[in-house]
Amino acid sequence: MSKPQSKPAISFEFFPTKTDAGHEKLMVTARRLAEYKPDFFSCTYGAGGSTRDRTLNTVLQLDGEVKVPTAPHLSCVGDGKQELRELLNLYKDAGIKRIVALRGDLPSGMGMASGELRYANELVEFIRSETGNHFHIEIAAYPEMHPQARNFEDDLANFVRKAKAGASSAITQYFFNADCYFYFVERVRKLGVETPIVPGIMPITNYSKLARFSDACGAEIPRWVRKQLESYGDDMESIQAFGEQVISEMCEELLTGGAPGLHFYTLNQAEPSLAIWDNLKLGR
Repeated sequence: MSKPQSKPAISFEFFPTKTDAGHEKLMVTARRLAEYKPDFFSCTYGAGGSTRDRTLNTVLQLDGEVKVPTAPHLSCVGDGKQELRELLNLYKDAGIKRIVALRGDLPSGMGMASGELRYANELVEFIRSETGNHFHIEIAAYPEMHPQARNFEDDLANFVRKAKAGASSAITQYFFNADCYFYFVERVRKLGVETPIVPGIMPITNYSKLARFSDACGAEIPRWVRKQLESYGDDMESIQAFGEQVISEMCEELLTGGAPGLHFYTLNQAEPSLAIWDNLKLGR
């Protein structure tokens, strides 16, 4: 594959684990990925802040011990302003410089009313009002539309609100069609938003899990990809080889087309993302 013109920003996302053994595996993965000198790591935050302490501890360990700048996800669902203020101060005092600001997923049965801030644009405004320009604030983008949005135009308007509230850059939900990314960026630019938008990349390693997850979050698997993956049945080696090829080619198209970087959803695994990195000849 041809090498992109300039070095793109590359980042990797983890989720905090529920067990000590899982955490050790995460740290092994993080150290392996750190060898490639990514721009940053990020760490997710459970529905309604359910992994708050695990996220905090994981972020501080990744940033302090693995020595890769790490961005915690911060959600306004389930946390009031005082809890958010305390977390922001903790991260600021620890030298964390980047935050991924999200509305967050609603825990089952919570309903819409939760916390003092209800939307991501309000959270971005709150972070800016509390900490000025200390944090580089990432927001989420949905090239194929947020699954809870009423329509695509509404979702674009929501993104514009978040961006103009003080976001530094955006990371997209994963997708498998580069055209949807380019179309989303084109529409956003026409609405006056120049915020960098980094594609979120999901390596394909397990088709059945990917299909369930994609159906739930609104990421469309193109029919030809779905049918090819289905044809492999339980042949995991063929699934992974085909998945690596499809995602590598899409990433090359994205970078060639002007995407500023790639954000890999690692699922706490190193090798699937690194195989794509190596195919793209990104270097270290």
